[in-house]
This record gives sequence, structure tokens and C-alpha cells, in this order.
Amino acid sequence: MDLATLIGMIGAFGIVITAIFLGGSISQFIDVPSMLIVIGGGLLATLIRFQLSDVGSAFGTGFKVALAGKSISPRDLISEITNLGEVVRKSGPLGLENVDVSDTVLAKGVQYIADGYELDFIRESMERERDLQLTRLAEGKRVFKALGDSAPAFGMIGTLVGLVQMLANMDDPAAIGPSMAIALLTTLYGALISNIICLPLCEKLDAKFDVDELNQTLIIDGVLQIRESKSPALIQEMLIAYLPDKHRAALLEAA
Repeated sequence: MDLATLIGMIGAFGIVITAIFLGGSISQFIDVPSMLIVIGGGLLATLIRFQLSDVGSAFGTGFKVALAGKSISPRDLISEITNLGEVVRKSGPLGLENVDVSDTVLAKGVQYIADGYELDFIRESMERERDLQLTRLAEGKRVFKALGDSAPAFGMIGTLVGLVQMLANMDDPAAIGPSMAIALLTTLYGALISNIICLPLCEKLDAKFDVDELNQTLIIDGVLQIRESKSPALIQEMLIAYLPDKHRAALLEAA
């Protein structure tokens, strides 16, 4: 589990709530019409841009990525793939059936090799799965970006609604307070939802996209090299290109 996401979200809301308590009552900052405008309006505006199934899938993907643990590093993947190549060289493809693999995508590729599938099938199957995963991440990023844009926009719309109601009832002092609450709280709600939930999750999905694209492409290349019975040294030499220069020397030294 990624504690940074939980700490960041809970801490951000906690700071705002603490500031509210220090300055007054929490009930002053709860307004149902403002919530309806921001949350309801933002979600419905997002539904206009996407299909309902895409929005539901994006929420599942976004929170799964946000709460997931750290992905395995390319350096560790290269070391593991090199070790798998050593197993194949000593015991043949069937020797892979008794090996524990840390990454699920790599495990599937290893199973393909152990089952004796052809090289073209392995490449097409793993590349298709990679592309579909990246498509889901990209779609989730677009949905959360749309929500992050819609929430402040509807906060401004709520502010305008509240100002119109306030100006229309200047002769009724009792109506000025609720109208002003809508005018101000919708902007607050929109800013909080956008900057604490939607935009951070959008950035998380963007970072996950880059990591998965690199790792899964590395895994595909490694699995194909193992399937072609390349030597472990050659496999490592080919895959090391995925690492930045500062990590290459450390991997070679460890090897």
C-alpha cells in the first residue's frame, strides 16, 4: 500500500478541518446546495465527456493505483530475468515451472515459455496485454483530469448562483446568509476536490503509465530473449539499455 497517498490526502483534509475548528464551527462550512452543485455538477459534466462504464472503470483504476505499493524497479527486473535465463540454460524451459516470479506480467511470460508457446504468440499476447493496460491508465487519467477541471468550474458556477440569489434578495436579510454561503463554499469545495483528490490521482496515473510502459516493454524483451535461448550475459547486456547510466555500472558490478 502506498502510504504517501493516504498521508497526503488525509493530512490535507485534516489541515483544512483543523483550521476550520480553530476559527469557528464545522457546521458553518457544510452546505448541501453547494455540495450538489460541485459534486453533482462535476460528475455529470464528466459523464457528458465519457461513457458511464469508462468513468466507473477510471475510479477503480485510479484508487487502485493510488493505494498500490511501489512497482518493481527495472534494475530488479533485469536481475530476475537474467536469473531466469540461467535457469533455462541449465534446466531447459520446464525448469521455469518451479521458479517463483515476483511480477505478474513476467510470471505470465515465464508460463508461456514453460508451456512451449511459439515466439510470435508470446510477443503478440504480451504486447496486446501491455497496450490494453496502458489504455486503461490513459483513460483513467483523462477522467480524473476532467473531474479536476470540472470541480473548480462548478465552484465558480455555484459562486455566481449564490451571488445572484443574494442580490435578488437584498431586501430580505435572512436570505443573504444562505446565498452567501453558496457563493463562497462552492468555490472552496471545488478547490478541495480538484487539488486533493482529482489532480493528484491524475498525476499518479500519469506516473504509473510511464512506469508500466517501461517495465512491461522490458519484460517482453526479456521473455523473448529467454524464449530464444539467449545466454544470461547477453540478455543482461541487451536489457541494461533500459537503465539510466548511473544504474548500469552498479548492476554490472553486482553481476
